[in-house]
Amino acid sequence: QLCRQLAHQAGMMDTLTRINAERACERLIVDYAAAIDAGDWDAVAAMYVAAGRMSRPTAPDDYIEGRDAILASFRARPPRTTRHICANFRVTLTDADRATAQSQILLFTARDQPPLVGSYADVMVREGDAWRFVERRGSLDFV
Repeated sequence: QLCRQLAHQAGMMDTLTRINAERACERLIVDYAAAIDAGDWDAVAAMYVAAGRMSRPTAPDDYIEGRDAILASFRARPPRTTRHICANFRVTLTDADRATAQSQILLFTARDQPPLVGSYADVMVREGDAWRFVERRGSLDFV
């Protein structure tokens, strides 16, 4: 009986660990959108590993490589107001410290323009207590 209880508790811990990691990855995606909408480029860049890379939904095959280059690319953008609505998170842990994720975005960029509908494909790793992006590939679903 004790062995069954311990095995059950170990399984619960594994499940809770997985759920917590999946939720942390979802939170990273939402925090990323919030930081972009706030124009907090330092926070955006800090969400990547040092050698991380990203592509914007409008240029999915044009990667910006390295945290410093990502920061410079955001700082070079003209100021604008945006709102990102993120949905349909699907996080898959490949091990305890690595995950992939897919999500959709609805991006509002101006009052007089229709929103853009897009997707992200992410690779994330845990660095210490924080999850960070290794890669973010954006794409537009309706062009």
